Amino acid sequence: MNQLVSIGAPVLPQLVAIAGERASMRFLEFFAANIRNPHTRRAYARAAEDFLVWCTSVGVPSIASVQPVHVATWIEAGMRELAAPSVKQRLAAIRHLFDWLVTGQIVPVNPAGSVRGPRHVVTVGQTPVLDPAEARALLDSIDVSTHAGLRDRALIGLMVYSFARIGAALGMAVEDVYTQNRRLWVRLREKGGKRHAMPCHHNLDEYLVAYLDGAGLRDDPKGPLFRTIGRGTGKLTRTVLPQANAYAMIRRRADAAGIATKLGNHSFRATGITAYLKNGGTLEKAAAMANHASTRTTQLYDRRRDEVSLDEVERIAI
Repeated sequence: MNQLVSIGAPVLPQLVAIAGERASMRFLEFFAANIRNPHTRRAYARAAEDFLVWCTSVGVPSIASVQPVHVATWIEAGMRELAAPSVKQRLAAIRHLFDWLVTGQIVPVNPAGSVRGPRHVVTVGQTPVLDPAEARALLDSIDVSTHAGLRDRALIGLMVYSFARIGAALGMAVEDVYTQNRRLWVRLREKGGKRHAMPCHHNLDEYLVAYLDGAGLRDDPKGPLFRTIGRGTGKLTRTVLPQANAYAMIRRRADAAGIATKLGNHSFRATGITAYLKNGGTLEKAAAMANHASTRTTQLYDRRRDEVSLDEVERIAI
């Protein structure tokens, strides 16, 4: 059972442990067997642990004694400290966990099933974006005389020009950059295990070729494409670059380029989509390029309306 904990399930909360071995195994199976996405697994594990520890603190005697009022009170407390999307995710975690426990005959009913989360309507994304000139300046500011510079320009360029999610970009192997019909392509593994291939923009082609050749990666096709830099060596290792390191790199590069916008790993996906649409691209094709199941999702990345709002604000001539 300790091996199951190591893949991302939380340490057994007291309410689960006292319910016996079968309940404990069912609880761990929810994370180990039922949730494949590691980010979702971590988020759900934190929510489950927080909720069940809270239940113990308020005197709930067993996991079968958890009632809708307990879930509702916990959610209400969360709404005072967290944003609505975070609260909705935490409620979803508890709801799915107890569904799993019900089907495993650990508890008779799902206490979260009747609890409503906060209302949250999203029409535009919150991710900060760059205008094309800023994105160009950022890419041009990177010193590509080092392995780190070649890597960073290639990674940022990949997200801008292919609309790749950071997780898909960091999950690439060297062999996922390949030639087809005399054009360089990239192969991405997106959410849900979906494979997605995109031809490279000529700038991205240049960045990737320079990175592969300059860092000597072509002889390691099965190795990760984006890697950490060895301490004190300035050379690439065979360790995949973690998302946290990518985020720190992006902030560091933005600061060095004099960009005040608080960029994140997702900013370049939104920047690329917005630039594509501003230059006459269609929403439907943008959705296909971004591997979105619906154009409604793509619209969240479209920030052309921000420019309209700024122009209109300047009409207030006082």
